[in-house]
Amino acid sequence: MERPNEKSQFNKGTVSRLLRYVTSTYKLRFSIVLLFILISAAAGVAGSLFLQILIDDYIAPLMGVENPVFTSLIYAIGMMGIIYLSGVISTYVYNRQMVVIGQGVQKRIRDEMFTGMQKLPIRYFDTNSYGDIMSRYTNDIDTLRQMISQSIPALFSSLLTIVLVFCAMVYTSIPLTILVLLMVFLMLKVTGMIAGKSGAYFVKQQKDIGSVNGYIEEMINGQKIVKAFCYEEESKRGFDEKNEQLFDSGKNANKYANVMMPVMGNLSNLAYVIVAIAGGALAISGIGGLTLGAIASFLQLTKSFSQPIGQISQQINSVVAALAGAERIFALMDEQPEQDKGYVTLVNAVYDEHDELRETTARTGIWAWKHPHGDGKLTFTEVKGDIVFDDVDFSYDGEKTVLHNVSLFAKPGQKIAFVGATGAGKTTISNLLNRFYDIADGKIRYDGININKIKKSDLRRSLGIVLQDTHLFTDTVMNNIRYGKLDATDEEVVAAAKLAGADGFITRLPDGYDTVLSGDGSGLSQGQRQLLSIARAAVADPPVMILDEATSSIDTRTEKLVQKGMDALMDGRTVLVIAHRLSTIQNSEAIMVLDNGRIIERGSHDDLIEQKGRYYQLYTGAFESADEYAETSA
Repeated sequence: MERPNEKSQFNKGTVSRLLRYVTSTYKLRFSIVLLFILISAAAGVAGSLFLQILIDDYIAPLMGVENPVFTSLIYAIGMMGIIYLSGVISTYVYNRQMVVIGQGVQKRIRDEMFTGMQKLPIRYFDTNSYGDIMSRYTNDIDTLRQMISQSIPALFSSLLTIVLVFCAMVYTSIPLTILVLLMVFLMLKVTGMIAGKSGAYFVKQQKDIGSVNGYIEEMINGQKIVKAFCYEEESKRGFDEKNEQLFDSGKNANKYANVMMPVMGNLSNLAYVIVAIAGGALAISGIGGLTLGAIASFLQLTKSFSQPIGQISQQINSVVAALAGAERIFALMDEQPEQDKGYVTLVNAVYDEHDELRETTARTGIWAWKHPHGDGKLTFTEVKGDIVFDDVDFSYDGEKTVLHNVSLFAKPGQKIAFVGATGAGKTTISNLLNRFYDIADGKIRYDGININKIKKSDLRRSLGIVLQDTHLFTDTVMNNIRYGKLDATDEEVVAAAKLAGADGFITRLPDGYDTVLSGDGSGLSQGQRQLLSIARAAVADPPVMILDEATSSIDTRTEKLVQKGMDALMDGRTVLVIAHRLSTIQNSEAIMVLDNGRIIERGSHDDLIEQKGRYYQLYTGAFESADEYAETSA
């Protein structure tokens, strides 16, 4: 069993950062909360002190009187009722306000998390499970909300009550106050021991919840693979192991947390009994001038003093859990956003009467790179799709080099294909061109411009990409295609679908283009989902296309139907094709064969067949696919 550290260490700025969220947006509301907490605490103390007056001045004089008059007693009881009623109303008001504050802070933090997440590099999502990220949005934020709306007001109320009650106790009886402080010291020692143990387990519990959520998300997404390969028992074992860890941390965290209140309650009762005995002894002996009312009032104050200490010890557990969640949330929010020092932007352009490019707001079909210069001047370069890799090295982890001295070029309008074993570096080339990752050495130029000078968003808008793994959103078919160009008209969407060969099956759907897809298009075949992905790229109408196994999920018959549309889509554009199915790349101007991150062959289909090298082996059937080549060569 993994044992957490005995002491839970939190970033010192976590608490102050949380409080800034509360005070910056809800300063007035929080001030009202503090005011009513003070009123509530003061009402409780005033009620206890008034008990002495009630007994000594109103009840005691009536004892032994033959015809007592209760008018003044009723008046005094009414006054006490008003005091306690004001406390009840104050408690209601500040709790209502804290609910608003808690929900508001929760919304703001969630908004900032999501906004910040959009700025994170692809590397973050490649190295963190989606389930663990989701756990921060759900479980961690919920514990944070509970702390803000419940624990914070409870802690403030308890602290104010302790201060006010202490002052009242000193005013009533100093000897009994010293006795109570000795009992409180014992209670704090016990609380510290229990809270120290439970706090460490609450921190671990938050991490274990994220781990379990991540595993569940992974298994749900891969359920078909689990079924296909009879992985159910192994999947259950993996889940049982993670769930057991969560059970262990949750059990220990709540074990100590649940022990806290009974222990504190019994110690409080013990203190009450000791104070009652000591107070009676002092009153009988005439020390301190204690009256019956004073003893009753002090006993009430003793309860009021020990109760908030117990509440603080109880709230500590939820605070620890919330702070653990807050650190996970802030860790996501503080992740280094994707760096972009690019200044060259992509604009619509038109040639004026002097045959010079100028920027325009209308979509003309001509794109240009807009260069700002230090002297305030602007120059425009038409986007042609001229791609050059010059001695590019790259490593994902900074240790193992994935690409070695890769040099290649794609002239405007050319179709360049990449083939090779899985892991040879084909998809990495498209990742680098999109600047999902930055190269370690060398240069990549786009129309003669180093791509690190181009703003990433503009660079990616100029590149249409169709991935092997498609993703469809819960929306209509029309809007899923329109995702490639948000301002596309319905006619443009339909035209793109026809170009991709998707119009046929779309019109057969229950509501045609208005059919709502859900579950990543779970009602469609893999090939149909891929066709929608191709249509999405087609509607964007970019100058450069990257097809990463774009037809790998389409059967041979459908591929032939789609190929014409694909050829039309690629016409006049620079196209980079990553393919295992060699029949789709024979008409490429250049085919590059990669092996272990190096380009080992390049040339047209006919040239490579004539060379009788690796490509020849793949094409003629010595290896029917790059994957088989990889397995054989390994």
